[in-house]
Amino acid sequence: MTSSSEASAERTRRMIHTAAALIIGDEILNGKTVDSNSAYFAKFCFSLGINLKRIEVIADDESEIIEAVRRMSDKYDFVVTSGGIGPTHDDITYESIAKAFNLKLKLHDDALRRMKRLSKPHPSQPNFSYDVPSPALEAKLRMLRLPIDTEREEESQVLFVDEGLWVPISVVNGNIHILPGVPRLFTQLLDGLKPRLVPRLTDPEGKGIYRVMISTPMAESAVAAYLTKLAAQAEPHGIKVGSYPRWGKGRNTVTLVGRDKAYMDSLIPEVEKNVQGIRVDKEDEADHLNPEDLES
Repeated sequence: MTSSSEASAERTRRMIHTAAALIIGDEILNGKTVDSNSAYFAKFCFSLGINLKRIEVIADDESEIIEAVRRMSDKYDFVVTSGGIGPTHDDITYESIAKAFNLKLKLHDDALRRMKRLSKPHPSQPNFSYDVPSPALEAKLRMLRLPIDTEREEESQVLFVDEGLWVPISVVNGNIHILPGVPRLFTQLLDGLKPRLVPRLTDPEGKGIYRVMISTPMAESAVAAYLTKLAAQAEPHGIKVGSYPRWGKGRNTVTLVGRDKAYMDSLIPEVEKNVQGIRVDKEDEADHLNPEDLES
């Protein structure tokens, strides 16, 4: 096994602390499609206590994909890509990522068997056959040619995480997980991947990460000085302080995010007093309150 293959195998086993998402698609950048996958991935990481460090959106451009996946794979423990693995000419994610790591594309037989079993013919292709060569068959096979490191076992490189889907998760360089851009498939496959990730987390299920939200009627400029002081006070405890305007709602939100629950709980009375606020579970929970209601 070469040193690169050994490094890939090590990335497959290492503990997961950080994550990044690469959203690939011209349709995102030109405004035709609204990306929802990055938001879902952010919530997914937060729920597991994974520190999501970066989300990038790039075009269906080979050089950009190659640069981004190399950089992200080197820098983060868990990387997902979204988009560009369909049957048409502009779906170039598999081949671009293969080039990034000097891999060949290989037709995956198990994926083909699953596709035959689970994928129904489109109404526009009533005479389609897997046994007869055709442009339609070639387009389908394009989605089954995956980047494979022949020096490593395929089992860790091609994951089937949902028995109801033929679509695999291709894992490249040990930590890049290639997912579809279709939101339903992206979320279903990501959720299916979760049991494989949990054993590699220092804090399984994200039980040690918390978010406290405090609703305040005060303007951000009115609380900025206090929040600056609070952030400096909380930083040594690993707590991040945030402030989020809610235009037209009459109230804004201050947040505390971190793992030291006892310390965060101890800060709540102080924060509520200094921002004239109240702790909430949902941002709009206190929208009906007036400042006077909080003084009693």
